[in-house]
Amino acid sequence: MAYDEALAARVRNALSVAGELREQKMMGALCFMIDGHMCCGVTGSALMVRVGRDGYDMALAQDHVRPMEMTGGRRPRGFVLIDPPGIDTDEALDRWIGRGRSFVSTLPKK
Repeated sequence: MAYDEALAARVRNALSVAGELREQKMMGALCFMIDGHMCCGVTGSALMVRVGRDGYDMALAQDHVRPMEMTGGRRPRGFVLIDPPGIDTDEALDRWIGRGRSFVSTLPKK
């Protein structure tokens, strides 16, 4: 599995204040789990963010955002990929990670 180590370090730093945080390799990515739920991840050079079904269309309307695509062409609603130009600043990265954290905060703790 190949993922951008520098982006992973930026995500790790941004999430350093999160609650129970752990990293897990899954779905072809390095995923960051908060309270047992996947919040975001790094796959290749893109940031994967869990925005939920209700936030999916709005997220896709943003620049540099595309649907996440699984093996076999399946596109799970609720997950998007943000390409490097969309997360080139720490502020932009923090905004996207914040969206993932906001969604995960609505889920029951595991």
